[in-house]
Amino acid sequence: MTSELLFATTGATGVVGGLVARDLADRGCTQRLLVRTPAKAPQLPDSTVHQFSYSDRAAASAALDGVDVLFMVSASESAKRVDEHRSFIDAAAAAGVGHVVYTSFAAAAPDATFTLARDHYATEEYIKASGMKWTFLRDGLYLDFMEALVGEDGVIRGPAGNGRASFVARADVARTATAVLVDPAPHAARTYDITGPEALTLAEVAATISRIRGQNVTFHDETVEEAYRSRARYGAPDWQVDAWVSTYTAIASGVMAPVSDSIEQITGLAPMNLETYLSAHPTGEH
Repeated sequence: MTSELLFATTGATGVVGGLVARDLADRGCTQRLLVRTPAKAPQLPDSTVHQFSYSDRAAASAALDGVDVLFMVSASESAKRVDEHRSFIDAAAAAGVGHVVYTSFAAAAPDATFTLARDHYATEEYIKASGMKWTFLRDGLYLDFMEALVGEDGVIRGPAGNGRASFVARADVARTATAVLVDPAPHAARTYDITGPEALTLAEVAATISRIRGQNVTFHDETVEEAYRSRARYGAPDWQVDAWVSTYTAIASGVMAPVSDSIEQITGLAPMNLETYLSAHPTGEH
């Protein structure tokens, strides 16, 4: 069945897109790798590399002509991301793409606490209106980034309180996406929450990192005001700082806590938890 489909994979130079592209190649699928920088694209059998950007409709249309199933990784975070997504979706629809599998975000909504989840909701709605078939994978926060939250002093800081989040590994996201891509029909018009097997507080995250790494990591529950002050030194634009801080306030709100069995239902294999992830990835090998 898959050999009859032509796939297009965006984000192939990144982690999730790269894992999906390699998995499709291992399955003998024919695909087009849509990338900003062709020199960085993986060299895979039965694949061709196409330079594009989300906002370049002409390049996207040419690269997507004849494609059956598209894996759309969300564009880089920016103030213009929704506009870029819309341009790309228009190109995909005009090129005749049959099915779009989009990496969305947990609790995507027009008024989502995590500000960037509003971008994902707007993108979902635009895809729904495009006429293409669709599947949305609403990913939780990534396990892969938990150690990056630890400051040089061994402290995770943010206004997350005792809220929980069902963190998920990017490898689990990728293998779930591939399973949907190669057999998209059963997943049409479905929205899946893609989570890990447990919901943790950031204090529990810190304790797990401490235990596995043999170092002292703690969590400090900042106030929202403290969070904005501590991040002001980076000189980032307001929308970026809002996104950083709202990552934690979204955890505090509880919207990140629900645990889904979608990964196991789709792939037959349960996702890894934080302890398993850290044990499998020695420090510096993320």
